[in-house]
Amino acid sequence: MRQETAIVTLTQRYSANAQQVVQGVVALSAEERLRSRYLCQTENGIELLLSLPRGTVLNEGDLLTTAAADWWVRVQAKAEPILKVEAPSPLDLLRATYHLGNRHVPLEVTAIALKLSPDPVLKEMLEHLGATVTETVEPFYPEMGAYFHSH
Repeated sequence: MRQETAIVTLTQRYSANAQQVVQGVVALSAEERLRSRYLCQTENGIELLLSLPRGTVLNEGDLLTTAAADWWVRVQAKAEPILKVEAPSPLDLLRATYHLGNRHVPLEVTAIALKLSPDPVLKEMLEHLGATVTETVEPFYPEMGAYFHSH
């Protein structure tokens, strides 16, 4: 039985499985989901140490567990401040995508909008290009890039 004051060290990652019983949920931002070593807490205040293989990328719903697989946590994408970019036409949205990509900005691409971390300089540039930029708070799922692969 685990002591309530001890930090739970999570060393194993498994793909989402809705049937798995978990002892907690950990909400992580897009940046935090890229970290292999990270100290955080579950929603109910249990301290966790992520000690995952280097290069591990966590996805919404992934399961984390201890080496003994005796304590399980589900990963949730944390709502965070983002800019949502919409444009009057697909060509205008494509143009905005080009300019953001040219700056190597982490970007979530959907069929009708782009999403990125808040940046006043980029917001001004996008508005100058004719895009509508809205500040919002929601989970952020940036693209991993063409050459990204799991380790």
